Amino acid sequence: MLSNLRIFAVNHKKMSRLHINNMYCSKIRASLERLKPHVPLGKNYSSLPGLIGNDIKSLQSIINPPIAKIRNIGIMAHIDAGKTTTTERILYYSGYTRSLGDVDDGDTVTDFMAQERERGITIQSAAVTFDWKGYRVNLIDTPGHVDFTLEVERCLRVLDGAVAVFDASAGVEAQTLTVWRQADKHKIPRICFLNKMDKTGASFNYAVESIREKLKAKPLLLQLPIGEAKTFKGVVDVISKEKLLWNPSSGDGKDFERKPVSEMSDPKLLKETTEARNALIEQLQTAIHRVTLAQTAVPVLCGSALKNKGVQPLLDAITMYLPSPEERNYEFLQWYKGDLCALAFKVLHDKQRGPLVFMRIYSGMIKPQLAIHNINGNCTERISRLLLPFADQHVEIPSLTAGNIALTVGLKHTATGDTIVSSKSSALAAARRAEREGEKKHRQNGEAERLLLAGVEIPEPVFFCTIEPPSVSKQPDLDHALKCLQREDPSLKVRLDPDSGQTVLCGMGELHIEIIHDRIKREYGLETYLGPLQVAYRETILNSVRATDTLDRTLGDKRHLVTVELEAKPIETSSVTPVIEYADSVNEDILKASQEAIENGIHSSCLQGPLLGSPIQDVAITLHSLKIHPGTSSTMISACVSRCVQKALKKADKQVLEPLMNLEVTVTRDYLSPVLADLAQRRGNIQEIQTRQDNRVVIGFVPLAEIMGYSTVLRTLTSGSATFALELSNYQAMSPQDQSTLLSRRGGST
Repeated sequence: MLSNLRIFAVNHKKMSRLHINNMYCSKIRASLERLKPHVPLGKNYSSLPGLIGNDIKSLQSIINPPIAKIRNIGIMAHIDAGKTTTTERILYYSGYTRSLGDVDDGDTVTDFMAQERERGITIQSAAVTFDWKGYRVNLIDTPGHVDFTLEVERCLRVLDGAVAVFDASAGVEAQTLTVWRQADKHKIPRICFLNKMDKTGASFNYAVESIREKLKAKPLLLQLPIGEAKTFKGVVDVISKEKLLWNPSSGDGKDFERKPVSEMSDPKLLKETTEARNALIEQLQTAIHRVTLAQTAVPVLCGSALKNKGVQPLLDAITMYLPSPEERNYEFLQWYKGDLCALAFKVLHDKQRGPLVFMRIYSGMIKPQLAIHNINGNCTERISRLLLPFADQHVEIPSLTAGNIALTVGLKHTATGDTIVSSKSSALAAARRAEREGEKKHRQNGEAERLLLAGVEIPEPVFFCTIEPPSVSKQPDLDHALKCLQREDPSLKVRLDPDSGQTVLCGMGELHIEIIHDRIKREYGLETYLGPLQVAYRETILNSVRATDTLDRTLGDKRHLVTVELEAKPIETSSVTPVIEYADSVNEDILKASQEAIENGIHSSCLQGPLLGSPIQDVAITLHSLKIHPGTSSTMISACVSRCVQKALKKADKQVLEPLMNLEVTVTRDYLSPVLADLAQRRGNIQEIQTRQDNRVVIGFVPLAEIMGYSTVLRTLTSGSATFALELSNYQAMSPQDQSTLLSRRGGST
């Protein structure tokens, strides 16, 4: 099918419409007759995706299938639950690959980055498009590692449904909870796949119970396993009361047999029962589809992706129970009235094509050479080419309609989370409709704006380190590489150190920064040097302080004179940016003219605290008095306010806040004591120790500064048998002793 599509892509401009119609007319009719609105109950898994019977699907159904036949789904799970292997099996059985890829061999389709193949983990989320029994499935394989949580977040934003993959021997793990919460936030219907049923220690009942208890979800058991661990050989279909047994001699798992669980002796009665059961099953499947959409329950299936068991029924469940784009209710679509509305959810850089932007089309149509308007960037750009994503291979197509995921070439300024519309006037019309609706419902205009610009929340980085090019002449190349990487990955922050002039990388974890460093070397050919990893601390104050400052400068024949009096005080609620308040004594006319300059000064002064130069948080600044000489520039006002805030912060009692991590260590009983002793030395606070079959799960909090390089230490302590997961919990005040140790180490003083 891909070769057919490529030929069409190259020649579609040359071939006349008449010629295409003559070629495909009979095939279109034949394929449309065969496309039934429901999935047939008789399972035949041997046909290829581009074929229905022996017929090729029409070009229109390949490029733009009916919206009811589209499924935009993601695969999400804890690291090492088998997401990528499951994806590889799905692609193989749907006919898009001719051999089975393996994470351990480094030849998978969706893990195409060199770093992913070396480490056997998924870093970026690859989008893959394939067909299954007349349905178009856009599948996104997401990372499970906590450093790449943003990748999961931005992909969930554009999905209609998700498959949660679980390790049947471990059940719900730390990162499973994180991605489940993210899916809850976006109200995404999901189905569960209990993978690794062949693994030693696999327990179907334990995994189902952990879904019920930890995720507070209601599992609907659509399958039961036949055997567990080494004895696992197939599944029972609960709905049709049939056994699915995979042939052990079948290398790729395509061959399996389906047997009734119990055969009745009376053939006539069997026939009547079958007919009645089929009618009942159709209603039952509709009911399962309904509760999955309503998120009142989650269908549960099981299998072993590595051993090629249970993947085909999972594909059937995806098409039967997960929603099509038209079944999801996106409130902001009503403002667009069928005009183009799309969300750019990922940017990649290709050496030949330049920036490639992944877009989810919510309404309207995208074509090559189309001019589009970016609401966030307030700019108009032109799409030069339109591609259908197939991991790192892309097929050129002439158009794509609502519900699909597109890959566009030619957009130079679009970044992750940008809203794309057909024109500026279309955006303004949508905003006006949203405002009118908001007034009817007594809403604030801000909510209408939020619906228009629904983007991706970017977490704050917790690690930072300096990065230097091999020579000064390579600095522009490094700046270009970092700019490209930031467009691809908004969780990477880059800033200049004002004191040393060095470039500072801020990231989500050790692995995140290591991968960025590696990509700069491989993709941009720059041998950069990283400074030591440092923790992103924050600062706050413990008491209220007042300060006054006057700035008097004469530049040329102009006198700039500003006098400011303000108060800095701590606040109870957590706030990363300073809360700005104005006393009644401040002149309203002066305030109106210079409010922006005042707020710029306050924000800039809170970027660097007096102790470590870290950002200030949980602080309110109240302006009590402001006197400005006529003709004073706004820059001078900002400078005076900034200096006054710094003076107040220096006078106050100061406190360093450090990032505290949620830690979950899975360890065997034999190594539990040394692991606990090591955590106690790392200022760890153990909350509880759970039992997970033969293992113990240690759950607690530990400061990020104490956990650097922990993976190596844990491997040494437990002979490589333990695993751990980290996630940022919050920022916590350091004890006076730890704070003075940190300051003396940094060359500061309390």
